[in-house]
Amino acid sequence: MKHIVLVVLLLCVAFLAGCGGRESSAPEAAAPPPAVVEHEGDGTILRVAHPERFPLATAASREAAPALTVTGVVNPDVSRAIPVVSLASGRVIEARARLGDQVQKGQRLLRIQSGDVSSAIADHKKARADEQLARSQVDRAKDLYDRGAIARKDLEVAQNAADKATVDVDNSAERLRVLGVDPNHPPATGIIDILAPASGVITEQNITNAGGVKTLDNSPNLYTISDLSRVWIICDVYEND
Repeated sequence: MKHIVLVVLLLCVAFLAGCGGRESSAPEAAAPPPAVVEHEGDGTILRVAHPERFPLATAASREAAPALTVTGVVNPDVSRAIPVVSLASGRVIEARARLGDQVQKGQRLLRIQSGDVSSAIADHKKARADEQLARSQVDRAKDLYDRGAIARKDLEVAQNAADKATVDVDNSAERLRVLGVDPNHPPATGIIDILAPASGVITEQNITNAGGVKTLDNSPNLYTISDLSRVWIICDVYEND
């Protein structure tokens, strides 16, 4: 009888153990407890020290255009940039302007001692002397022709020589003007002044004191004067942008 009771008890224990295992494997048994949500209140749930350091702001909507950040440079307008050159070669003895200076039209920028100018002045003086001699010969020929001492062709030859001498004077004077010299008031030492051809800002400088000035062949500008009232912004943008 004892054996029968013991077997019945073991079966009951095994049945209860099986039921307990099936119950613990249910999903509800492994789920966490439900979360408790605090509803939004009047803003007093979160408290911070020194709230005056964190002012409140009202968010607002606005339309914004797409922006692209690139690198670039600001360049003067090419059509408003004027080069400063010298048609006479020589050596700079005085530079009165430098990069970044604001200059006015007619302002002296450089003083150059030039052998070209000295040679042109000498040629002009010789041409004027030849013209004076030719005019004197014409006057003498006219007087002799009026007296019947010479033929008319001799007078015409003298007049032709005087006309050619006048042309030489005009050519030498024009050469001085091209070099920047007043033919009526040429300098005695062959020194010329380079003046600003326009008003603006010096954006390029390629000459300094005691520097050599060459002819225009393959030589950079002495200065470049630019009008910066309108400029170009040149940006480097990638092809995929």
